[in-house]
Amino acid sequence: MSRTRWRLGLGATAFLVAAGLVPAPAHAEDVTDYAITVDPAARGAKIDDTMYGVFFEDINRAADGGLYAELVQNRSFEYSTADNSSYTPLTSWTVSGAGQVVNDDGRLGERNRNYLLLGAGSSVTNAGYNTGIHVDEGKKYDFSVWARAEAGTALAVSLQDADGALATARQVAVTKSGWAQYKATFTATRTSSDGRLTVASSAAAALDMVSLFPRDTYRGEPNGLRKDLAEKIAALHPGFVRFPGGCLVNTGSMEDYSTASGWQRKRSYQWKDTIGPVEQRATNANFWGYNQSYGLGYYEYFRLSEDIGAMPLPVVPALVTGCGQNKAVVDEALLKRHIQDTLDLIEFANGPASSTWGKARAKMGHAKPFHLTHIEVGNEENLPDEFFARFKEFRAAIQAKYPDIQVISNSGPDDSGTTFDTAWQLNKDAKVDMVDEHYYNSPQWFLQNNDRYDSYDRSGPKVFLGEYASQGNTFMNALTEAAFMTGLERNADVVKLASYAPLFANEDYVQWRPDLIWFNNHASWNSANYEVQKLFMTNVGDRVVPSTATGTPSLLAPITGAVGLSTWATTAAYDDVRVTGADGNTLLTDDFSGDASQWTHTGGGSWSVQDGQYVQTDVNAENTMVSAGDPSWHDYDLTAKATKKAGKEGFLVAFGVKDTGNYYWWNIGGWNNTQSAVEQAVDGGKSTLISKAGSVETGRTYDIDVKVRGRQVTLYLDGQEWGSFTDDKPAEPFRQVVTHDKKTGDLIVKVVNAQNAAARTAIDLGGAKVASKARVTTLAAGPDAVNSETSTAVAPVKSTFDGVAGKFSYTFPANSVTFLRIRQR
Repeated sequence: MSRTRWRLGLGATAFLVAAGLVPAPAHAEDVTDYAITVDPAARGAKIDDTMYGVFFEDINRAADGGLYAELVQNRSFEYSTADNSSYTPLTSWTVSGAGQVVNDDGRLGERNRNYLLLGAGSSVTNAGYNTGIHVDEGKKYDFSVWARAEAGTALAVSLQDADGALATARQVAVTKSGWAQYKATFTATRTSSDGRLTVASSAAAALDMVSLFPRDTYRGEPNGLRKDLAEKIAALHPGFVRFPGGCLVNTGSMEDYSTASGWQRKRSYQWKDTIGPVEQRATNANFWGYNQSYGLGYYEYFRLSEDIGAMPLPVVPALVTGCGQNKAVVDEALLKRHIQDTLDLIEFANGPASSTWGKARAKMGHAKPFHLTHIEVGNEENLPDEFFARFKEFRAAIQAKYPDIQVISNSGPDDSGTTFDTAWQLNKDAKVDMVDEHYYNSPQWFLQNNDRYDSYDRSGPKVFLGEYASQGNTFMNALTEAAFMTGLERNADVVKLASYAPLFANEDYVQWRPDLIWFNNHASWNSANYEVQKLFMTNVGDRVVPSTATGTPSLLAPITGAVGLSTWATTAAYDDVRVTGADGNTLLTDDFSGDASQWTHTGGGSWSVQDGQYVQTDVNAENTMVSAGDPSWHDYDLTAKATKKAGKEGFLVAFGVKDTGNYYWWNIGGWNNTQSAVEQAVDGGKSTLISKAGSVETGRTYDIDVKVRGRQVTLYLDGQEWGSFTDDKPAEPFRQVVTHDKKTGDLIVKVVNAQNAAARTAIDLGGAKVASKARVTTLAAGPDAVNSETSTAVAPVKSTFDGVAGKFSYTFPANSVTFLRIRQR
């Protein structure tokens, strides 16, 4: 998961239409005609049971305050400015009387560094997550605390909100001068989402690991998972669970949490930190700006995978950081330690209870192995050569000791570009089993790239699509993802695993959107994207039945739009801007000898005319766009002179500018001045069309020339052709795939109609003998529909259809995903 994200706004349909890439919206009664032809005698790709899965990363408070059922926030007083600049060890706590957090030799354990000293007659209250601690009337909640008091003490433990008590208070006698765990149970007398937990002490006492768990966790397991969230994962019937990241894995220090490393608090996610008794687990800063308690650790991930019948798929660091850090760790001893840790992880998962790490697993309550078969090394590394050198050492060690384990590599953070190409070549040359691809693109990209895997080498590495999403939670986003998924299934011989990302978002702690499942402290709800994923994941089938479909009649309009200038964390000067039509007529000319009245400032930053140049002077501002001209312009040459004055990057020259969220720009010297690319923005979400390595020199003036002809664009830098592209792939809104379910004998016809017109479709089943009745599941809604806590606009509707025959007609609703399960006779 790369750190840079582009959020897609609502109204994704508008630009697709304006670009001439999908048909214009139709009236509800309008219909487009299609045909689907199925060839049941042909043999398509086999689909593995593990085709679709989930990817869990602790982002958006997905773990603490989310799937991990602990109700107390900062239970061990370990919050630190290393986690978030606003944090203190008492974040989420309020002390009444005397109390302070200390870090000394009196601590509970070496890896649990902080604890609270509470004065006699004092108390401490925890605010939980979101609006507070949620309890349900009649449900039981288990309290525990590690405490010591030299002279003994009585702890008064209570649950309350602003309206009073939420349960009968409990008295806990602390009888030992040394650390010991004490427990009590509450039964909630009212339902509240604003609860507070208070612990008061009659005498001076030391407290740590103050905990409150619902008794009703998923499957009733101790140190368990929040039931409603785990059930939503289970309802998907995922074939695998990829964990724990993501950027958590390949960022921060690769050292351990010990005296030798100086108790580093910004470390990569390392599995040994996360097992054993929770009070002995390490703490760590989370890359996404908060703390990780590691109460939800590797044992719990393996247990969840087993509980829901999914293949566990852990990801371990490769000692090359990514997600904007991009540094290769050069330390042979540290590399060998991480390789050994990976071997130990496999033993922890699969080893007998008599082995060193199998014994650790058994001690946690699971004597039988977890049956690990796949492991991924690294995540989205932007340094492919450095990453792959280390990957090969991991793979060699794993294959030598565990030859049956499949070791997965990756291709960086994007769907194309220099890093992607280099990584794929390295993977092919080394005959890697499987390569993990990640991309977050616009809805248009997903409609245009249904055929992405049609041309992949069938004899090369297989593909794990570990992270993907279309940058929004509207139904249009979900529709375009569904259209793309038909292409994944059609290519199931190449794409062996696929998972949407991210999985969870707590609505009050969002670092990233879109997300599959949303929640707060008392409720959870499925996104439109979740409903699409569930429909596909619960109706996969065992084999593709080859089929073809007619396309949508459409004409591709030329690229149209005004022109623009921008910068990103850089100051730059522009001069001699000229736009000339293909017929030689001048459309715009500006040498900035006067004012800048032809330009409209729509972005950030500060622009002014200085010494006959148009200058952006704010070195910190991002996307400082100014635009000029007519949005209807097409077939033109844009020339300009650009000079970088200071800052991190280069300059941005835009064309095809329709509005602030829809345009193309040539990003010269982007990505911290390491590469240049043409990006297309669709409602604010960007996709890269072409990219090359390169940088911009400060103080040097560059001649820029962009030639737009129809949908082809050629770019020149200092008179030399830099590159060209043709943006002419139609965003086909009508997609389908057919699979066969061996268990039921069903043909499953899966059709996506991502447009505002119904699709009247002639379906030819190619001579298959079928029953006349089909079971139908339909998702249909407005393209901008969004699910929320209080409104479920997108939900499956089940029905039957009685008109099935060898050849029959079916009209698929506008903006819909429809699955027909047809029984073969």
